[in-house]
Amino acid sequence: MPLIVAARRTAVVPKGGKFAALEPHQLAAPVLKACLADAGLTPEDVGEVILSNALGAGGNPARIAALAAGLPEHVAGLSIDRQCAGGLDAILLGHALVASGQHEVVLAGGAESSSRRPLRSRTFADGRPPEAYDQARFTPWVERDPQMTQAAQDLGLILGISRAEQDAWAIRSHALALQHAQTRVAEIVPVEGVYEDAFTRDLTNRHCARAPQVCGDITAANMAVAADAAAFVLIVSDQMAARLGRGGMRLIEGATLGATPEQPGLGPLPAIRQVLTRQSLAPQDLHRAEIMEAFAVQALACLKGAGLEPDIINPNGGALAQGHPIGASGAILAVKLFHALKPGDGPALAAIAAAGGIGSAALFQSTTR
Repeated sequence: MPLIVAARRTAVVPKGGKFAALEPHQLAAPVLKACLADAGLTPEDVGEVILSNALGAGGNPARIAALAAGLPEHVAGLSIDRQCAGGLDAILLGHALVASGQHEVVLAGGAESSSRRPLRSRTFADGRPPEAYDQARFTPWVERDPQMTQAAQDLGLILGISRAEQDAWAIRSHALALQHAQTRVAEIVPVEGVYEDAFTRDLTNRHCARAPQVCGDITAANMAVAADAAAFVLIVSDQMAARLGRGGMRLIEGATLGATPEQPGLGPLPAIRQVLTRQSLAPQDLHRAEIMEAFAVQALACLKGAGLEPDIINPNGGALAQGHPIGASGAILAVKLFHALKPGDGPALAAIAAAGGIGSAALFQSTTR
């Protein structure tokens, strides 16, 4: 059974910050190198790099990152785009490649530069000038393809989650991130002299009350900011783990499922239920959970819908206190769990929603081997 033996990330820096000049591969390459160094492996040991990226210019950023990290030219690189869920899905795919025997060593995760995202324009066959757009299409039906902030606002109204609840969750996220800042030191690979997540602050009710309104109850304080970051895990076969003589973290179950496109915030619920059911687990059996906080309302909807205990959710703070580097966000959840879990701890959950009504969930457990 494959084993995750290393997991690292950059700091998460808001768009336009100290990572503003870096392309996705320049964020990814130092993390890839750090994972190999942590595990005591060489670039020649790597069979594949799987990289999630949602905002880039296309091509194959995984290949560029692999070459930038000094990996052999035979490492082809595989790039995927499942929007916010992509970083976690890259890990599920990497695990499957190792479990199938296709590769002994796979680096999987994601890299995103919101700062360097290209400008996008839609062209028309009738000769009209190109039309700039920001959000890509996620369904074939315009009426079932809401803007993400509008979808978050609608979710709060449907479930009766007030702005006060959303603001309180955002304040909690920042407070926990400040309280546990030292726990993240082992996760982060310094890049451009940045050693810590740049957005975390002492958020208060007064700040929340003054935060610019984005859409209804959705404000700049209770939604995650666009950000730049990279995060990867190193997955090896059991034989390679035995050779290394080290423990790590096992992926014990994973699922990615589609749900209602109009309510992307609820996307993780079917996947969470599936991974728990397959392992005959109840929510109360979980030791810890890392739930993506693209919006406070989305995190609250997921924890309530899945029956999760709030105290185990994002105990060191979440994306509201860091930012949302879309293609890397799911991998960041796994990196956090790798560094938090200890042998003997119960199973831990990572879950994330994606545009279009998609959700991914994975169960992990720390092991000595």
